[in-house]
Amino acid sequence: MLAVLEVVTVVAVGLMVGVEFSVAFVMNRIFDALPDDSDQMARSHGGRMLGALMPFWYIGSVVLCAIWAVAGRHHEGTGLVAAGAALLIVSVIMSILLLVPINNQGKKWTPETRPADWKEQMNRWDRYHYVRVAVIVAAFTLLVTALV
Repeated sequence: MLAVLEVVTVVAVGLMVGVEFSVAFVMNRIFDALPDDSDQMARSHGGRMLGALMPFWYIGSVVLCAIWAVAGRHHEGTGLVAAGAALLIVSVIMSILLLVPINNQGKKWTPETRPADWKEQMNRWDRYHYVRVAVIVAAFTLLVTALV
């Protein structure tokens, strides 16, 4: 049963890393190449769509790691799992304090209602997001290492 939990956790976190990596290094570059109205509308739509999904994914990943750490507390690698969970908690805190406030504003914008500094706000979100991606990649790496 523990092996199933380990695999499910690693797959869930790995998929989350893949989505967030894609947002940072693929989707946002595509959006940036679009005309301003299309760029802003794509980011707003992405903010609404992923903003509804990602909280469950992030919190679910933390919960899975916590269950794994408790269930496998007598196995090697538990420290790595706990460290991975701690990094995921850091990513949740970063999200709540830094990224969500910007996202909550941006997802409501239209070409007619966006502020003059919308690109600067999106660039700030991108910078925070790069750091968050690095944090969750590190967490994922620790979880994978705990498997071996």
